[in-house]
Amino acid sequence: MINVTENFRKIQDLLAKAAADAGRSADQIRLLAVSKMKPAEAVLEVYAAGQRDFGENTVREGLQKIAAVDRADAVWHFIGHLQSNKTKAVAGHFQWVHTVDRLKIARRLSVQRPRHAGDLNVCIEVNIDAEDSKSGVSPAEVADLAAAVAELPGLRLRGLMCLPAIRADFEQQRQPFARLRALMESLNRSGMQMDTLSMGMTADYAAAIREGATIVRVGTAIFGARE
Repeated sequence: MINVTENFRKIQDLLAKAAADAGRSADQIRLLAVSKMKPAEAVLEVYAAGQRDFGENTVREGLQKIAAVDRADAVWHFIGHLQSNKTKAVAGHFQWVHTVDRLKIARRLSVQRPRHAGDLNVCIEVNIDAEDSKSGVSPAEVADLAAAVAELPGLRLRGLMCLPAIRADFEQQRQPFARLRALMESLNRSGMQMDTLSMGMTADYAAAIREGATIVRVGTAIFGARE
């Protein structure tokens, strides 16, 4: 049996160590618990242990868990590829979207966000390693998309997200994260006001934290390997 609470405590300690090694405070880094293909009961167990930020890759599974967990202070992050026909559900039930990669998607989220819900926090997904198999805009396209998204009502542009190619070596893992950080810093110098770098997962969170990650998306280290 997977001891989700014990795993959660362990990853908290590991994130704190990675932050200290990077000369940062642990409270600068937000842990996003990603429960893809895991039951709502596991999410509730982590919630009981103190976790409040939860990430979902698919709209259907996310909506099911939001309903099953049903906690007012739980914060739900959509981190999967978002199709146009699913934007209304995401705009109505999630507090964050990490994977905006087209202006069309951002516009739909803007129009469909319930005004009583407050602004929807969004990040632009960057295909940092130019992989054909992955979504996201190229680094060269980010500035124009960011400028357009920042003007949309109902949205708050928070930052950038990436899912780089797998690298085993720590120093190599740092490279794409460093590029994403530099990209956000450049945009902020030009007038943007972004504060979020959503980068790093179970296998590379330490490298991401070293390069300034503010949100790390951790699944298997908490919930165990997916079947």
